[in-house]
Parts: sequence; C-alpha cells; structure tokens
Amino acid sequence: MQTRRRYHHGDLRAALLTGAEDTIREKGPAALSLRELARDLGVSHAAPSRHFKDKQALLEALALVGFDRITQTMTAALVGAGESFAGRLAAGARAYVDFAVANAELLDLMYSIKHAPEASEELSAASQRWTEQMMSLIAEGQRRGEVREGPLERVGTGVFSTLHGYATLVASDSLPEEMPGGGLDELVAYILRGCAPDK
Repeated sequence: MQTRRRYHHGDLRAALLTGAEDTIREKGPAALSLRELARDLGVSHAAPSRHFKDKQALLEALALVGFDRITQTMTAALVGAGESFAGRLAAGARAYVDFAVANAELLDLMYSIKHAPEASEELSAASQRWTEQMMSLIAEGQRRGEVREGPLERVGTGVFSTLHGYATLVASDSLPEEMPGGGLDELVAYILRGCAPDK
C-alpha cells in the first residue's frame, strides 16, 4: 500500500477525491472514511465537510469524475478511428476494456451509485453523456447501413451488455487461461455479427 503525500495547501477537494479513489482501489468503498482521509492528508477532521457533506457525497463526486473520464477516453479513442462502424466499435471497445482494467473499482462504483435514489441530476447527466456517446456510435452505423434497423435502445443494450460483460471478466481476471490474446477482436467480431443488417 502506497503512502499518501501529506496535504499542505491548494485544492483540498481534488486531494480528497484522489485519496478516495486510492482507498476504493485498495480496500473498496466500504472502507472509505472522511475522517481517515482528513488524517491522511494532515487536515482537521472537519475540513472535508467544506467540500463534501458526507461519505455519500464524496462517492457521488468520485463517480462523476469517473463518468467524465470515460467519456473523455472514448472521445479520444474515436478520433482517427475512421468512419466505419467496425473500426469505431473496435476503437471504442478497446478503450472501454482498457478503462475497465485500469479502473475496475471505480467503474463498479460508477454503475452502482448512479442508480441510488439520492443520485444527483449532475451525476445522471454525466452518465447520460456516456450512454449517448455509445448510442451515437450505433445510430451512425445504422445511418450508414452497417447496423441492422430497429429501436436504438434495443440494439444498444445488446452491444453494451456484451462489451461490459467482457470488460468485467477481463478486469477481474476471470477469462479462461487458454483464451488467446485476440479475445477482444473475437468479441468485436461477435458484436458485429449480432448488429449486421438482415439479409
């Protein structure tokens, strides 16, 4: 476990979010404590309350960071990916799997907390931006005639659930050992077959 640097001055909110992300990566969200974060950062136990009223508010802010990060990651991945649905899907799938592996605990938090009854409109909007990004990719494929016709949400649910399930298996090191390194290529090919227009 790494030793956190003592906090001296500057952006306490950012330092708290970084510390919170380190904690959930090392121990899970149940171990997160505002009081312990304050102690690790060398500030008073009341100092975090200036930015987060409670642990739930901190977790939601961290989930918001995660959705912003995955949206930016996907946007960057799609730049230069070409116009074909196959090329853009492959680039987006690789970016999503890489994100899931590097941020497994954060990704779990993002999807669990966005469904909480007390989730803010800001968090819902951030989640929606990510969803719309995926749906836009599929909708463009439909416009190009590369994806079968049908309600966008129905087609999109199949694509995303397959991709997310695979990413979760990779992140948890649950794939069969004998699976070749081209597993993601095979997954993309599988999704493309499922999305192919009816002949």
